This record gives sequence, C-alpha cells and structure tokens, in this order.
Amino acid sequence: MTDVDLEYARVRAVLDRPTLRLMSRPTSGVVLAVFRTVFDRDVQYVPADRMHLQVEEHVTRLQATGARAPASEQPAPPAPAQAQDPNRASDDTRPNGRALCREWVTAQWLVRSNSPDGDEQYSLTSHALEALSLVDALSSDRALISESRLAMIVDAVHRWAARAEPDPAVQIRRLDAQIAELQAERDRLASGDEPAVVDADRMRDGYTNITDLIRQLPSDFKRVEEAVASMHREIVEDFRNEVRPIGEILDDYLARTDTLMEATPEGRAFEGAFELLRDDALLLRLRDDIATILEHPFAAGLTSTERRTFRNTVSILRQGIEDVLAQRRLLTGTLRDQIVAHDVVRDRELDAVLRSVNRRLATLMDGGGSRDRVPLELLPPVAEVGTLRERFYDPDTEAVPPLIKEPDDDVFEELDVESLRRHGGPLLTELRTVLRSGTAGSSDRAFHGLPPEHRRPVELFGLAHLLTGRPDFETAAATVPHHTVRPDGTAVTFTMPTADLAAPVPPGDDDDTLEAR
Repeated sequence: MTDVDLEYARVRAVLDRPTLRLMSRPTSGVVLAVFRTVFDRDVQYVPADRMHLQVEEHVTRLQATGARAPASEQPAPPAPAQAQDPNRASDDTRPNGRALCREWVTAQWLVRSNSPDGDEQYSLTSHALEALSLVDALSSDRALISESRLAMIVDAVHRWAARAEPDPAVQIRRLDAQIAELQAERDRLASGDEPAVVDADRMRDGYTNITDLIRQLPSDFKRVEEAVASMHREIVEDFRNEVRPIGEILDDYLARTDTLMEATPEGRAFEGAFELLRDDALLLRLRDDIATILEHPFAAGLTSTERRTFRNTVSILRQGIEDVLAQRRLLTGTLRDQIVAHDVVRDRELDAVLRSVNRRLATLMDGGGSRDRVPLELLPPVAEVGTLRERFYDPDTEAVPPLIKEPDDDVFEELDVESLRRHGGPLLTELRTVLRSGTAGSSDRAFHGLPPEHRRPVELFGLAHLLTGRPDFETAAATVPHHTVRPDGTAVTFTMPTADLAAPVPPGDDDDTLEAR
C-alpha cells in the first residue's frame, strides 16, 4: 500500500468514529441542542421516562421552527383530538422520544443503565461529550494563539524537561535558578513594592484557556469508564466460555484484576491522574486558587453560570473519579460473584457421569460388532404417579375473622401549627432577618441573639445554608461553639464556622443568588 492509501485508511477510521458521525449528520444540530438542554453541566444522569418526554418536546419545538429533525422509526402515540395544538406538528410527524433514544444508544451517543434504585436512566457517552466540548470550544470567542496559552506550553515543557533530566548537577542548577528568582520576588515584596497584578484582559485570556481544559474533563473520565466497562464485558464473556481447570481460571483472573487499570491506555492515564487527585491538600489548594481567580476584577464580567461552572471544577474531578472507581468496583464484584457461583461439586458430578458413559461405550465396543444396535432412549420414561393431595384441611381457614375494633378518637393528641413548627425544619425567614440586620457583627452572635425557641439544633442547617458563598465561612480554619435549645428545653452545643456579617459579599453570591441555588 502507498502512503496515500495508508493515510486514507487512517482518515476513514477517524471519520467512522461516533463523534464525527454525530457532527456530520444533517440533523446533528437538533441532536446536539437536545443533548445540551437535557444534560446540563450539572446533570449527568436523566431518568428514562423524563428523557423520552423531553426529547419529544424539544425535537417537536425545533421541528416547528423549520429545523431538520431526526425521524424516529416508530410513530408516536396519537393524542386526543381536543388536546391538539394547531401550532404543533401533527401526530404523524411528531417524533417518538423512546425510539429516538433507542437509535442514539445504538449510535453510541447515549448509554442506558440502571440507577441505584433500580430505575432506568440515560447518560451521555464519551463521544457525545467530546462533540459537545468541540461545539463549546468553537462557539466561544477566543484567540487561538495567546500569551497565556504559549506560557502554559512553555511552563509545561520546562517542568517535564526538569523531571526528565538525568544529570543531578543540571537539576541542582535549575533548582538554584528557581530559588533565586523566587527569593528576589519575595525580597521585592518584603521591601514594600506593590505586587504585579495582571490586568483584566490577560486574566480573561488565562481563564478561557483554563476553561477549555476543564471542558474536556467529563469526556476524558467517561472514556476511561467506558474502557473499564468494555473490559468488564470481555472478562465476563471469557469466564463463561472458559474450559480450563478452576485453579487456572482463578490465577488468571486474579492476575488480570491486579493489573486492571494498566491494561489500557485510558486506565494507565487515569491511574496517574488518580495518584495526583487523591491528594486532599492539592485539591484544597486548587479550590483556594479558583476562589482567588474569581475575586479578580475581571470576574465581574462573568455570568452566574460561568462562575458556578468554574467553581465546580473540584466537584467535576471528584465525580469523574468516583464514576470510574464505581465501574471498577462493579467489575471486581462481578468477578467475585462468578467465582463464588461456580459450582465445583456439580462439575465433578458431571465429569464422573461423562467418564462412566465413556467406560460403558468402551465395553460395548469391545463386545459388539460394527453393525450391532443398542436400544437407547433419548428421554427417560414418564413416571406414573397418582394424584397427590396438595393441601390438607386447616380449620383456621374456615374460621370467621375477628371483628374490627372501632378506633378511639381520644388516643391521639390534638396537634397545632406551632407544635409542628417546633419539630419541623429550620426557620429560614427568622434567620435571614437577623443576618441581614448586621447588628450582631458575626453569625454566631446573631444566632445567640435569637430567642430559645428559634435556636433549635436544626437551625444550624439553615444558618449554614444562608452563609454558603461567603469565603470566610467556607474556608474557616477554626470553629466556634453554637449553643442550641431543643424543643423539650434541653441545651446542646455544636461547633461550626462563623462569618463576619459586616464583610462585603462577593459579586454574584448575595442572598438572592443563594436562594436561587
């Protein structure tokens, strides 16, 4: 084969991937719009029934605007005549959400699985997430070559070159130069010079490059999860078709379990990332760095969605790791169940029966000729058994059930609204009023200024809810005691962080925003 033939084969293999098949179809605009609407950045799984209804509604709405919508193989069920809307498409052309989701599962854009409660749910595959990430990257206004992007590349190359350097003397010179540079910057700041603050345009450019990398994380984690699921299917299929002795099977599969994440490129990459991300100090530093970036003046131009997405970076990392580990636990559990369910006694009995059959055949072959016939029944004769009594007489079944006693209305005490409120959830209105007044100075003093009936232990949950978003509350290193009073009058003390009510609230994190969350 020539070079062009090899290149053509490589290009065709890439074009046949589900990601490009999703983006190259005439109806890809509608499909991607539905995926982005149904699977928001904070929604990873959607119940099957809700998914079918949302797909029907969204595709019908886009079809009414003239967009080319995908056609389902099965017609949707007809709606009642009095409920039809003249602005909606007719029943013959209305899409079927269930059929469309089934087609998208076949095309490897959706995954249908069972939730922990046993209900069916849908999630996006790595191919669909990669297509959505590409659309988001192309739709954002950003410079392809910028100072922050080049600096990121140069810093990464310099860092990995330092790790790859085998000569200790060269490494020492690199570290000395870095220490000297940092010491000079520290001396400059210690002498009273102003820190070099980056302007809003350069911060915006760096933020864009960081969000581009964050946008690729869900598809990367999903690709690792799919690789583990594929290995899961292969191992189970091999186990079912295995004909080797049980001891050899156990040795083989235990060895494959030990090297599970090293068998695929995705697994090896995840292991390296997992070693880095399970460092709690590193994740805490990442959270603090994100908060510092959002405190820069350029962040005032970010929308609430952009701020929430950027702030949830650590949550995205933790959720991706948890999904991969859950898939790996499923594989380990399946192997354990297969090994436990393997009946050695039954295999030995079957092996003994087959050996006795072989011995009997050998005896018949030694005493008979090539044309002798042996009567052999394919099925055993049917046992002739008379009718057996299945149930004996029980006098209790003929007895009349006891009379139902009338309930005594005086057993239950009469309840009023105040008693229900004392045993209910937190009183957010009273807490919000005393916090907004700001006269107490701090949240713990404001809480202790409430009357005893408003200082129940459950009120601390409401207090933490209203203080979420304040940096001094979320990053507090120490806690203070909060004295509460239970509805029965018992006093109990809890410790939790406090917040300065006189401190300004970060932009976009006021009480109204917190209530909307």
